[in-house]
Amino acid sequence: MEKTAEKTVPKNPPGRLPALEVEGLHKVYDGHGRRVEAIRDLTFSVQRGELVCVVGPSGAGKTTLLRCIAGLLDSTRGEVRLDGQRVTGPPPGMAVVFQEYGRSLFPWMTVQQNVERPLIEKGLGKQERRRLVQEAVNAVGLGDSLAAHPWQLSGGMQQRVAIARAVAYEPSVLLMDEPFAAVDAQTRADLEDLVRSLWQRLGVTVLFVTHDIDEAIYLGQRVLVLSNRPTVVLEDVTVDLPDQRDQLQTRSAPRFGQLRGHVYELIQKAKQGYRPEER
Repeated sequence: MEKTAEKTVPKNPPGRLPALEVEGLHKVYDGHGRRVEAIRDLTFSVQRGELVCVVGPSGAGKTTLLRCIAGLLDSTRGEVRLDGQRVTGPPPGMAVVFQEYGRSLFPWMTVQQNVERPLIEKGLGKQERRRLVQEAVNAVGLGDSLAAHPWQLSGGMQQRVAIARAVAYEPSVLLMDEPFAAVDAQTRADLEDLVRSLWQRLGVTVLFVTHDIDEAIYLGQRVLVLSNRPTVVLEDVTVDLPDQRDQLQTRSAPRFGQLRGHVYELIQKAKQGYRPEER
């Protein structure tokens, strides 16, 4: 596997706000005579230029959290702030890559048109749009597929198109909701390295939701482990691995195994109802 380049993520200058702040987030679903408390109290922040992963048991509210952060779902209480501004709807400085890449791409549009669509809505001129599209598709290795339609591409290539569309938008924060769950293991490894490469090159802030513990540790600088529903942050785990990572060497390193074991143990405890206040 190709190694990703070494990078030191810049710290926020004194007095500068984090890129993303989640404070006291609480979400309750009401309907059909039922009241479900999905998220009880989530508070965390992501510094500018960080890559943070989120894991937790199935049904822990990971997707609900991401949709609240993206402004696609109203929270019951608490708030989300992007660059210090409260999120009340989909903010202009944020892009999202979902797991269902097949549904997020327009099958009747070419790769170029799919990637360009958000830029048209952003109000950019034709020349600037074409430049950003070309740079983005080149970055994900699809520079020769601009005229292709999604149905002509493999699943991994379609997800690259979805990533290119998000990157071309030039977001300050990129949210990714289990984006590689539907692809094979080899394609998944390639896409993981692609995300780290783009993150290092562009300096974008990334919040990456996954159910895969190994993926979270390989990608992230931190891993937020969520409790079972109603959700709180069980632990904020620092991934103290070298910035330079490799699919073979990093995953076989003793420290990688230790971190994986620690996060796995936390998730097993979460399934049994363990909560931070019980420490």
